[in-house]
Amino acid sequence: RVHTGERPYSCGECGKSFSVSSHLERHRRIHTGTGGVAGGGSPGPPRPRVTPEMAAHCCGECGKSFAQRSALAKHRKTHTGERPHRCGECGKSFSRGSNLTQHRRIHTGERPFACGHCGKGFIQRSDLERHRRVHTGERPYGCGECGKRFSVSSHLDRHQKIHL
Repeated sequence: RVHTGERPYSCGECGKSFSVSSHLERHRRIHTGTGGVAGGGSPGPPRPRVTPEMAAHCCGECGKSFAQRSALAKHRKTHTGERPHRCGECGKSFSRGSNLTQHRRIHTGERPFACGHCGKGFIQRSDLERHRRVHTGERPYGCGECGKRFSVSSHLDRHQKIHL
């Protein structure tokens, strides 16, 4: 349907049509204000009803809504595949300049986020935050099924498969 432009799934409330049924389902939340998947993750608490401003910044491709026009512009690149930020060192391209900035650190060896406990350096702040749990013993991710706790969210995701 991407190549044909066919959009067989239509919203009964506003008439907007979609090529993928899941995009229509996500779009319907604009009208209902019901909760759902935020950012493609797991279901969260019900979202507040979408404001007229958010509806004005709605992706025509998938129906996802944004409070700011700039956020919608960034999101659209996921559909177009646009990657205007190119690494001069290796040629890899990115949709966002911040991702290129982070990528360049691979070539320069820069590790601006250092652990205050052991001095180990990291390219991303999130990697440092995850590393700090080695020292603190913090395990913020808990299994709702058995209560086992994990320091890394992907370890919880892997663990939860045993309950299926």
